[in-house]
Amino acid sequence: MAVEARWYIIHTYSGYENKVAENIEKIVENRKMHDKIFGVCIPVEKVVEVREDKTVEVERKIFPGYVVVKLAVEYSDKEGEENVLKVPDETWHAIRYTRGVTGFVGPDGKPVPLTADEVRKLGIEEAGDEEGSAKTVTEVSYSVGDFVTITEGLMEGNSGVVETIDTDNGVVRVIVSFMGKEAPIELPLNQVKKAID
Repeated sequence: MAVEARWYIIHTYSGYENKVAENIEKIVENRKMHDKIFGVCIPVEKVVEVREDKTVEVERKIFPGYVVVKLAVEYSDKEGEENVLKVPDETWHAIRYTRGVTGFVGPDGKPVPLTADEVRKLGIEEAGDEEGSAKTVTEVSYSVGDFVTITEGLMEGNSGVVETIDTDNGVVRVIVSFMGKEAPIELPLNQVKKAID
């Protein structure tokens, strides 16, 4: 019989996500629960922050205080619930009583599995990639309409107003006054900084 598995979210003390993930992995090893707990994941996104003239890439938790686990499930043996999947008691206790875990996400602490769409949105691979795939997000310290100064290139030292920001392609469009006329120019995100008021 093929084992069915589902992803579940557990709530942890804030800042304990990595420790909880480590503790669950140790439980799997020590109690030989490889056939019951298939994966532990902390969904993260890579954030490219553009500050002044520096570009810094940092990894940020998408949902601080939560860890995602892939668990073997079984059909309920209660009358009237024959087609209901549930987490086996042994697995539930192992996860629930892991140091730093406050409970499963679901009504009254009863585990509710993630849908396939939710798993995909979190960047967790269905094939069991425990690390998940980190999305990349770019953040800049300025926004559309801000007055900015160009820090590099031919237009260095000139100022203008941000017209558009394209973080996917890493460019910002700035309207600058050049030789008495306004002209739009595109620059890399890190060649522009917010002008000091």
